[in-house]
Amino acid sequence: MKRRRGVSTLPRSILLFAVPAVVFYAFVLLVPTLRGSVYAFTNWDGLSATFDLVGLKNFESIFANPDAVKAVVNTLVIAVVTTVVSNIIGLLLALLLNARIRSRNVLRVFFFAPAVLTPVVTAYLFKYIFAPLGPLNGLFDAVGLPGLKQDWLGDADWALVAIMIVIIWQQSGYAMVIYLAGLQGVPAELLEAGAVDGAGPVRRFWSITRPQLAPAITISVMLILIHGLKVFAEVWIMTGGGPGNATNSLSTLIYKNAFQFGLFGSSIAMALVLLVMVAVISAIQYRALLFQGGHK
Repeated sequence: MKRRRGVSTLPRSILLFAVPAVVFYAFVLLVPTLRGSVYAFTNWDGLSATFDLVGLKNFESIFANPDAVKAVVNTLVIAVVTTVVSNIIGLLLALLLNARIRSRNVLRVFFFAPAVLTPVVTAYLFKYIFAPLGPLNGLFDAVGLPGLKQDWLGDADWALVAIMIVIIWQQSGYAMVIYLAGLQGVPAELLEAGAVDGAGPVRRFWSITRPQLAPAITISVMLILIHGLKVFAEVWIMTGGGPGNATNSLSTLIYKNAFQFGLFGSSIAMALVLLVMVAVISAIQYRALLFQGGHK
């Protein structure tokens, strides 16, 4: 049978197997999301049986509220910085541990271990480390560098940096594993041919290894970027969005407005803004990385 371009050739019986999964996905995620989105245009407080339609007022208040604007900026800063730094560190670790060195398997487990911990456990661990009388400041005292001591989580200038350090510490090992998997697919004969032609290590990486890693880069950047845009546990546990509102992310501000102040309509509007941010930014970087990798 001659296949028509753009038309699926899968048998209908196989496609029917996807129906239960699609129905379940729609019932659990799509329908509640669409029904819940209606409340973004109301003044519902989360408890009352009645509410009034307010149109786009909740969305307008997001950009008129300095705290909301600050939360958007913090979210973007966290997402961009942690994505870039985590991927750079993860790639360097992957290149190092892909070489034939002793204990490389042990080192792989060691560097990947933080990714196994849940964000809640990681946040409580570093909250203790960054405490004024915690191990980090204690270390500076022990080595004779008391001038480096900081109130890491109580100082508005350092709190956001401390949170990003925690995320980077956890996500770098995750990126490393993705890049290690990608490096396994780089043909050794191409690298050998490059070496024979006189290409140095940096040139071989840029001209041979990097294009082969395009799928791994796309996946790693997308996953870590999405995590950064949705970050909640690290911020909430370590600082609660403080000091003041210095470290609020969109997720923590949504939680505060909904469950502390009863502004469910406004919170759902913020959640929709966050959803659009994640979708748009992820789509842009995905297309950019695919184009860079030579895919169409």
